[in-house]
Amino acid sequence: MARQGVERRLVAVLSADVVGYSRMMGEDEAGTLARLNACRAELIDPTIAEFKGRIVKLMGDGALVEFASVVDAVECAIAIQQGAAQRNAETPEDRCITLRIGVNLGDIIVEGDDIYGDGVNVAARIQEVAYPGGVALSGVVRDQIEGKVDAGFEDAGECELKNIAKPVRVYRWNPGTQTVEEATGTAPGPVVPAGPLPSEPDQGEDAIDIDLSLPDYPSIAVLPFANMSTDPEQEFFSDGISEDIITALSKISSLLVVARNSTFTYKGAAVDVKQVSREQGVRYVLEGSVRKAGNRVRVTAQLIDGTTGHHIWAERYDRDLEDIFAVQDEITREVVVALDVRLREGEQARVWSGGTKNVEAWECVRLGQDALNRVTAKDRIEARRLFDRALELDPNYPMAWFSLGRSYFHEAEHGTGHDTKADHDALLESAVAYATKAFELDPSCADAYASAGIIRLSMGEHDEAVAMSEKAIALAPNHAQNLAIAAAVLNKSGQPERSFELIKRAMRLCPIYPGWYLYVLANACRLLHRNESAVGVLQEAIRRNPENHPALYIGLASTLGELGQNEDAKRTAAVILRLEPDFSIQKYASRLAYRDPSELTRFEDGLRKAGLPE
Repeated sequence: MARQGVERRLVAVLSADVVGYSRMMGEDEAGTLARLNACRAELIDPTIAEFKGRIVKLMGDGALVEFASVVDAVECAIAIQQGAAQRNAETPEDRCITLRIGVNLGDIIVEGDDIYGDGVNVAARIQEVAYPGGVALSGVVRDQIEGKVDAGFEDAGECELKNIAKPVRVYRWNPGTQTVEEATGTAPGPVVPAGPLPSEPDQGEDAIDIDLSLPDYPSIAVLPFANMSTDPEQEFFSDGISEDIITALSKISSLLVVARNSTFTYKGAAVDVKQVSREQGVRYVLEGSVRKAGNRVRVTAQLIDGTTGHHIWAERYDRDLEDIFAVQDEITREVVVALDVRLREGEQARVWSGGTKNVEAWECVRLGQDALNRVTAKDRIEARRLFDRALELDPNYPMAWFSLGRSYFHEAEHGTGHDTKADHDALLESAVAYATKAFELDPSCADAYASAGIIRLSMGEHDEAVAMSEKAIALAPNHAQNLAIAAAVLNKSGQPERSFELIKRAMRLCPIYPGWYLYVLANACRLLHRNESAVGVLQEAIRRNPENHPALYIGLASTLGELGQNEDAKRTAAVILRLEPDFSIQKYASRLAYRDPSELTRFEDGLRKAGLPE
C-alpha cells in the first residue's frame, strides 16, 4: 500500500562548512561574515548553479545542497575547493575561508523545500572527516563516479560516524598542498575505524620506532604549569592542575594529547616550544603558571602554535581557591574552541564531568598518588592514609576510591607480608571493589575501568578484564597509560594483535615512555611469534632501565631459550639468579594469568632451555 504524504527520492547530497568559523567570528565577527558572504556570492553559489545543484539551506557557516547527478555533486565539490584555494592564496592567513565538504548518495525524505533522512545525515558526518580544503565521499559515491571524475581519492577505510548506526566506507580527496592546512592551523578529525586498526608488528628493533610526524588532526602537549608560589611544597598543586587538564583532553577522540610522562620531562627547564613540538610530534603547546597564596589562586595559561611560535590564545584567572576546578574546566574549554575540536556524542559530558569540589580532598589524592608511585611499603601506607582522609572530606569522590583501590592492588602485587593466597586474593577483592565504587559514582572515570581491568586479569577473569579495558579506551581514547594497561591485559587474554596496536599508540602519545611499555610491546611480539623483535625490544628495555627489573631478564631468557640461542639465554639466566636468588619457574609462572595454557607452557619451556631451576 502506498504511503500518503511522504515524498522520497534518491539524490546526491553535498554538505559543507567553514573550518575554524567560531574562532574567526570571535576575532572579527563583521569581517568574517563579510568574507563568507563574498565567498558565497562569488564562488559557492555560482558553482552550485553551474553544476545544476539546488541549495536546500544555509546554516551559518554551513550549506546543504542536493544534486540529481552524483557526478555533478562531486565535480561541484572539487571545483568549489579549487576556487577557494585560489582565493585563499591571496588572502592573509587569519582571514582565509576554508571549507570541508562531504558528499553522499542516499534516499531522502522531502518536506517542502527541505530534505531529511540518513542520506542527509551521512553527508554531514562524512564532511566532518574531510581534509580542510578537501572533499570526503561515501563508498557508494566513490563507486558511482569511478572512471567519470578526474580526481584521486584515498581510501580511509570503514569509519564510525557520529549517530550513524553502521560503519561507512570513506574516501578522501585533498588539493595536494599544505597551504590550506598551514593557513588554518587545523586538520580533519581522525577517521575512527569500525574495528581494531590493522597493524603489522615491525621486525627487529624497528618495533620500537615511533612516527612523530604531525598528525592530520589537532595535537597538543600540555607542559607542567610553573609553581609561582613562595612555598616550594605547593609544587604538587601546580602539577595537579596540569595533570587534570591532560586527563580531560585525553577523553577527546579527535585530539592527540601527549601524556604526562613525556611533557613533565621539561619541568623546571627553560622551554623552546618549537623544540617541544618537534620532540613530541605535536602542533600546539599549552603552558602556564600557578600562584597560590592563602585562599586565592592566580592561574595563567597560553596556547602556542609550536611550529611557528605564534600565540593562539592566552588568559589569566584570579580566583578564590575553591574555584580552581572551574578554572581547569575553562582552560580545557578554551583549548577545545581554539583548536576547533569537534566533540563526539557524549564527550562533552565526560570532559567536564565533576570530580570533587573539595580542594583539600583533591590535594590529598594528589599527594597520595605521588606517594604510591614511589612503590615502597612506607609510602604505600602514607598514600592510603591520604586517600582515607580524602574520603572523609568527600565520600563521593571517584578518584579517591579509585586511588584507594590502586593502593590495595599495589600491595597485592608487591607484597608487605601478605604471602598466602588467601591474603593476596583478599587484597585483589578490595582493590576491584574500590575501583568499581569509583566508576559507579562517575561512569566516565576511565582510570577506574583501566584499574579494574588489570585487577580482573590478576584474578584470572579474562572476559571481565577485557571488557573493563575496552571501556577505559572508549572513555579516554588518548590516555596513554590506560592504553598501555589495556595492552597488557589483552596480551594475557589472547589478543596480541590488538595489544600491539594499543601499545604502539600509547608510545606515540607518550614518546618519552616508561620502560614497562617496552615489556608490554615485547610480550606482544613474542605472542605473535616474532621472537627476534621481542629480543630487540627487551634488550632496549634493559638498556633504558637502570633498576634492572627482573621481569625484563625473565622475558628475555625465555625468548632466547625458545630461539635456541642457548649461550645468551644462560648468561641472561645467571643475571636473573643474581637478582632473585630464590627464583623458580613454577613460582614465577604461577603469577602469570594467561588465558591460553599453551602460552604459559611455551614461556616455561623457554625458561627451562635457559637453564633456570624448576
